[in-house]
Amino acid sequence: MAGYRMWDDDGARQIVGGLVHLEGATLPILHALQDEFGYVDPKAVPLIADALNLSRAEVHGAISFYHDFKTSPSAGRAVKLCRAEACQALGCETLVAQLERDHGIRVDGPSATDEVAVETVYCLGNCALGPSALVDGALIGRVDAQRLAELCGLASAAR
Repeated sequence: MAGYRMWDDDGARQIVGGLVHLEGATLPILHALQDEFGYVDPKAVPLIADALNLSRAEVHGAISFYHDFKTSPSAGRAVKLCRAEACQALGCETLVAQLERDHGIRVDGPSATDEVAVETVYCLGNCALGPSALVDGALIGRVDAQRLAELCGLASAAR
């Protein structure tokens, strides 16, 4: 999990404490925890609930409602592939099928490798240059099968 710190309860408390004053602080806190650690550990639920005077169910509900929040560390790189209408019109569904057929990587599901997770997103705001992907915060347009395989770290991406 390159780029993220190991989960640290004290670090989490500091993040929560630094943002608790915000109106509607739940989402900013969740985003900050995920930005720092790469996921929101379930141990953070009671911490956030107590700090914001919410029920644990409310905090858990926010985490589970937004599929971008992860509750465990990712094994490897996360590639977010746009599957909204514009990218569909430009062939993203063909890319999804090819990725599973050629490399055993299933979008939004279990894959043949733990090195990468390919996740669906709906609109990255790059419609004119679709299909689009987001990797490590970098927006990539005009993704084809070869480029998607490269983004997934597949050395033998050439067909």
